[in-house]
Amino acid sequence: MGRLDGKVALISGGARGQGAAEAILFAQEGAKVVIGDILDERGPRVATQITELGLEAQYVHLDATNAEDWDAAVKTAVDLYGALNILVNNAGILLRKGIEDTSADEWDSVLDVNAKGVFLGTKAAIPALKAAGGGSIVNISSIAGLVGSRNPTAAYQASKGAVRLLTKSTAIQHAADNIRCNSVHPGLIVTPMIDHIIRDKDTLNEYYERIPMGRLGSEEDVASGVLFLASDEASFITGSELVIDGGLVAQ
Repeated sequence: MGRLDGKVALISGGARGQGAAEAILFAQEGAKVVIGDILDERGPRVATQITELGLEAQYVHLDATNAEDWDAAVKTAVDLYGALNILVNNAGILLRKGIEDTSADEWDSVLDVNAKGVFLGTKAAIPALKAAGGGSIVNISSIAGLVGSRNPTAAYQASKGAVRLLTKSTAIQHAADNIRCNSVHPGLIVTPMIDHIIRDKDTLNEYYERIPMGRLGSEEDVASGVLFLASDEASFITGSELVIDGGLVAQ
């Protein structure tokens, strides 16, 4: 029996990286998955990869900063599969600039995708989750939303900190609706977002030394944590933070 049997999930940023890994794992665990992204060539490939396994998935164009796209994505899930039980706010972007080098437009762009996108997705999904009798929202934050960093990523850190607190606010406000909301805080995960680290052997070795477990995380490491929080196994967990970083911020 799959851990998400009978569930319908909507995953933003599901066309590649962690989002794609989550979509595939969710489908393998019994969920019907709606994959939302702006990558309209890659997204359908992930959906096809899932359906070729005899599982159910649908791709929709979803700009996380666009409220109408969110409403349409939720409607697709409900119209196609009958309900919405799980939302994963996974879409995000990284800007590698410090405070002095970040323009106001760049700041707005990062906060729009990473923070406003989570707000819009949550707002769009809540009525459908209520109609389904409750459900789970999993917001992908970062260890950058927990602690400061010497890395020049001011806007990114601010956006991920916002996701952390929005998660807690959502959890408290909607506990009575049987809607759980938790945040996931990945550390260094092998995705296109950290290609600059992977290509630099000296920097990579430095991180190996700093991470107690001595390795970078995989997309599957994160997807497994997201799966747990999305499933009924986490039925008494809300407003919490799941750190997936090999022990980096525990030091």
